[in-house]
Amino acid sequence: MTDEQPILPLADGTLLPQLGLGLWRTPDEEATGLVRRAIEAGYRLFDTAAAYGNERGVGEGVRAAGAESEVFVTTKLWNEDQGYDRTLRAFDESLRRLGLPAIDLYLIHWPAPSRGLYVESWRALIRLKEEGRARSIGVSNFGPEHLARITRETGEIPVVNQIELHPRFQQLALRAINARLGVRTQSWSPLGQGRLLHDLAVSRIAARYGKTPAQVIIRWHLDNGLIVIPKSANPERIRENIGVFDFRLTPEDQAQIASLDRPDGRIGPDPTATTF
Repeated sequence: MTDEQPILPLADGTLLPQLGLGLWRTPDEEATGLVRRAIEAGYRLFDTAAAYGNERGVGEGVRAAGAESEVFVTTKLWNEDQGYDRTLRAFDESLRRLGLPAIDLYLIHWPAPSRGLYVESWRALIRLKEEGRARSIGVSNFGPEHLARITRETGEIPVVNQIELHPRFQQLALRAINARLGVRTQSWSPLGQGRLLHDLAVSRIAARYGKTPAQVIIRWHLDNGLIVIPKSANPERIRENIGVFDFRLTPEDQAQIASLDRPDGRIGPDPTATTF
């Protein structure tokens, strides 16, 4: 089994590392050192957002490591900045804070359907991609109806849909729609905010491989073709979470983890009802 990190092609031809570091709730002043240490540990994908308040620290960490040409940085448009002109201004602010030549992947953070602006925001992202300032564009937390609408009204399909996804909330129907459209599914909260780390079935699988429960769950995402961005501010766990390329789960392991799926497994907000 190779230790080399897998790379996935996006529909626009961009190559994306399959495993990255999520930076939700990482303070700006801590992000610089965290990103630098993660790059040293082998991470090449970093996920931030305007709403996280740490874009400046993330960019500084990338530059401090001298890794501008080696890493892939994702950031996101916040709900209050939706709308064509406001999206363009918000992008400029994110790019300024990051201090990078371009944004590798720019996402609409939530559809926020009550605002009625996500189609116009998507048109702005298309322009940013055409200008080369956003190398790839996608969405986050979009359901089937949101994907259908932006595709129908603009003809441009997102390359990524980042959604809550973990063994207790596997989103099989939405993943199938993403796949049919050629959209890569990216998992946020991939460990279920830590609630799965004490699951007996996961712990037994981990013991058999000599791995941690977190490593088994991350491997489950990878084996299912998902892009996964576990969050940690602990240097030891950051190194541990990337140590997953030397084993694969068996069909029996996969079946056990598949059985953990629950209709009420969602932890975060429901995108169809989100009003913030």
